[in-house]
Amino acid sequence: MTIVMELSGRARSMLRAVAAGRAELSGGSEPDLYVDGLPCCDQSASHALVHQGLLRPRSAVRLGERVGAELTEEGRAAIA
Repeated sequence: MTIVMELSGRARSMLRAVAAGRAELSGGSEPDLYVDGLPCCDQSASHALVHQGLLRPRSAVRLGERVGAELTEEGRAAIA
């Protein structure tokens, strides 16, 4: 069973930035997204994209640290 999620234009742009290697995620249960070193303007959308399984940190990250973000297979499909 495939669940199709409607993504806003902003959410798709955020996923494209991750795909381009321009994004990082902070550590924590509600990771914040940074694009080009700056905090993303819509952190609630960032949290939702992580919780929906569309993006994730590239490696383990501790609270207060940032690591590169990557798309999951579902995230790549969402912007295909």
